[in-house]
Amino acid sequence: MTRKVQLLPAKCALDIGDGSERGEYVSQEYILNVLGRPHRAVNIMYTYYPKDKQWPSRISEACADMDVSFAWDYPYDDYYPFCEGGKQFEQMRDIRRHGQDIMLTITADCSISDDEIRNLVRQLAPFGRMMLRVNHECNGTWFTHNKRFTYREVADFFVRFAGIVKQEAPNIRMVFCAGLAGETDEEFVEKKSIIKDFDTEFAAKGDPEKVEKEDVFARAYEAADIWSADKYTALHYGWPYDTAEPGNFTYDINPPEKLFLRYLRTYERLKELFGPKPLIQAEFNADGDVTGPLGQADMVGRYYDTVKQHDASWINGISMYQFRDRGRLGLEIEDPSDPSTGIRQPVLDAYRRILSDPYFMPQFKTGQEASYPATLRWGGSEDADGIEITVPLEKMPQFCEVTLPEELSIMMEFNGRWFYKAAGVATVDLMPAFFDRPIAEKTDIALRIFATPPDGENHDDGSKDWRCDQYYVINSKPQMRIRYETPLSVFVRDALPQQ
Repeated sequence: MTRKVQLLPAKCALDIGDGSERGEYVSQEYILNVLGRPHRAVNIMYTYYPKDKQWPSRISEACADMDVSFAWDYPYDDYYPFCEGGKQFEQMRDIRRHGQDIMLTITADCSISDDEIRNLVRQLAPFGRMMLRVNHECNGTWFTHNKRFTYREVADFFVRFAGIVKQEAPNIRMVFCAGLAGETDEEFVEKKSIIKDFDTEFAAKGDPEKVEKEDVFARAYEAADIWSADKYTALHYGWPYDTAEPGNFTYDINPPEKLFLRYLRTYERLKELFGPKPLIQAEFNADGDVTGPLGQADMVGRYYDTVKQHDASWINGISMYQFRDRGRLGLEIEDPSDPSTGIRQPVLDAYRRILSDPYFMPQFKTGQEASYPATLRWGGSEDADGIEITVPLEKMPQFCEVTLPEELSIMMEFNGRWFYKAAGVATVDLMPAFFDRPIAEKTDIALRIFATPPDGENHDDGSKDWRCDQYYVINSKPQMRIRYETPLSVFVRDALPQQ
């Protein structure tokens, strides 16, 4: 039987970073096959300083001979430049073909004109329900936007940028990323007790009743669609120019349960000042440089478990930073002997457990019976209409494949695992769905099918809301090939002497 099915948000969405100054972009097909399911959004990071003489070079390459002792000592931020026709567009297409939304983080020169902003936004407009994070961590001092401009100027630029986005691409949601509420006495004392020879200048206590720089950033918080703050349970911010050793004070430690409370106080304060809006954690991890690989897995798991235990519905999403990293902030470490490959870390297995927790998984709502041709709608990773086919199984299969020869880009969920079918592919092997979740008896399993933009972009089909919704048609029912015996098992059985 075929029924209609809706793809709906998780209680708390999971996002992931893919590429930054610390690591290269990894294809979504590889990540999907390693992790077994897509994310709500994938965060990619770029910079835009077109007035600088080194532009459009990546700044670490343009200034390779520069004497640098801190990651942010270059003239502008060491992300790949955002250029017309740049590599960011193929990455965004890759993300959306694989059933995920884009979170674009961009650090930008606050002196660029409205026309330049408008040109940027128009390039992003065809990519659906994107989250756009402009000049993140702007409560700090390390990024170029905070070195060249005052906090007020950074806030005014965000407001100006947000206004143009609303005119040109209302499908894009603006994310304002700044600071947290301060620590309480208890949290501050605990941090001092964790770190030997603690220096009181290591971390400012702040005001637990207020969000850092909330007054100067008020207009930006009001203009934003989404609030964010980046904070890690552990971070070696001196990387890669020193080694995290006790007493060198180039690292930070935040016990998971205490960090959760700081986010809670931050949200409650912002809601009190500006009314409710979604809050996301656009960068989160525990740095293995500080915790060690095994401690990293423990701290990350504790934080997500804390969110679940408190049923923290006010946290809209958490983004793991990042999939593959040259340091120890990734689920994989980039292999220094072969940068195209990754070295799996214990935190990857801990994160796979989190990915499979129903609290963090997207939801499905099954509807009425559907017929063919069937129309599928893609709105985004939290809003899509597909079809659900009941697949009866007599026992554990030895082969399980689905064939859908139509030129469609498809994401499929089967027995808790997700699969991607590119537009030029007809048959997908579904057996990996049983590798971690074998079945022991006769059962029915739902095969859920959603169509995604084949080229990763939305196209104007004449509908009023084409920037958000795209429609695709499956003309005939997908065909299943299910076998409970292999040629080898039949050969062995037939070769046995007959009784």
